Amino acid sequence: MDAQVLHPHSSLRSYGLEAKYEFLRLWRTPSFALPSLLFPILFYVLFGVVLAGGRGGAEVARYLLATYGVFGIMGSALFGFGVTIAIERDNGQLEYKRALPMPPGAVLLAKMAMAMLFAAITSVLLAVVGGVFAGVSLAPWQWVALFAVNVLGVLPFCAVGLLIGSLVSGSAAPAFVNLVYLPMAFLSGLWMPLTMLPAFIAKSAPAWPSYHLAQVALKVVERDAGGPLWLHFGVLAVVTVGCFMLARRRLAAAR
Repeated sequence: MDAQVLHPHSSLRSYGLEAKYEFLRLWRTPSFALPSLLFPILFYVLFGVVLAGGRGGAEVARYLLATYGVFGIMGSALFGFGVTIAIERDNGQLEYKRALPMPPGAVLLAKMAMAMLFAAITSVLLAVVGGVFAGVSLAPWQWVALFAVNVLGVLPFCAVGLLIGSLVSGSAAPAFVNLVYLPMAFLSGLWMPLTMLPAFIAKSAPAWPSYHLAQVALKVVERDAGGPLWLHFGVLAVVTVGCFMLARRRLAAAR
């Protein structure tokens, strides 16, 4: 405690080191890094580049650039938090880190930084594929805004992943995350426009946080459904705070 007061730079160094090693740990885990980075790119190449050639071309590619960006960053956040927190709870690593003389919240901030970094990489890769191979043309501010939406958009799904990780075991976490991740992506219109899906799916889409983040991204590329931004931001804020508070209570009770 005194060391942190006398030497505040040591606390910052602790945050930085924890974030660095969290990123390196997951970067060196192919079962996490490869799907997180490659799946959204491969899906976008298939649907946004190959199949979109005769079905609207660049307009479809522009729409899918926004939605597959959301799809990609969801995976990084949900698996990065949901699975790793559950495993660390099971093997006692989370309890061990709590006992270490590190700043409070360093573990969660490190995982959040990791998710944001993976989101940034995914966003850049999608932008390159969209701009070079799919013929997507955006103004400079739109590219920057879309990047910001993707990087900051991990926060609600970090909170959802944290809640999942606080509730399920390490062995069950991957399956449980997939049960949340994949249906949510489909039902939110991330894989294909909601106009191509049954009416009842389109009507229920606003129930999912992924829909609201997708609408923010689509607003940037001028392909959204026309809802107010404050509503989308409000839903995402409620999901973030609500899931975080529930997860915090669960983790505190599990001590």
